[in-house]
Amino acid sequence: MKKIITSVLTVAAIVTLTACSTSSPDTVRRSDAQTMSSIQDGVVLSVRAVTIDGNQSGIGGVVGGAVGAIAGSAGSGVQREQNVLGVLGAVAGAAAGNAIERFTTKEDAVEIIVQLKNGDRRSIVQAVGSEKLVPGDNVILVITGGKVRVSRAPK
Repeated sequence: MKKIITSVLTVAAIVTLTACSTSSPDTVRRSDAQTMSSIQDGVVLSVRAVTIDGNQSGIGGVVGGAVGAIAGSAGSGVQREQNVLGVLGAVAGAAAGNAIERFTTKEDAVEIIVQLKNGDRRSIVQAVGSEKLVPGDNVILVITGGKVRVSRAPK
């Protein structure tokens, strides 16, 4: 029975962690649909690869701790040993869960430096999308509710 519970909790952790949000310019949040956005024209000055650090919401730690506690307490038939192993398993599981959550939510991204038509410059970091921008590209900055994404300007 404990192996079944451990398996269910592990699957739940994986599903939870893969459902995390993205900063991809190709993905628009549901709340941004049917919302008017402002647009600014610009030209790409530079593009460089960066990494968006992963989340540590605590979900990974909680799930990892629960899985570790169940797995650890199953390691012995003696009640006292079960308790000790359960606590050690919970601590190790929580640490592993946090590390897994942070690793699985990390994203490859780009920092794009744009010069606007009025001469101002802006830096935008967004996840790597389907468009590959290079210096000299005419782009638009789509601004919705404080969030900005950069896309190639329509011709």
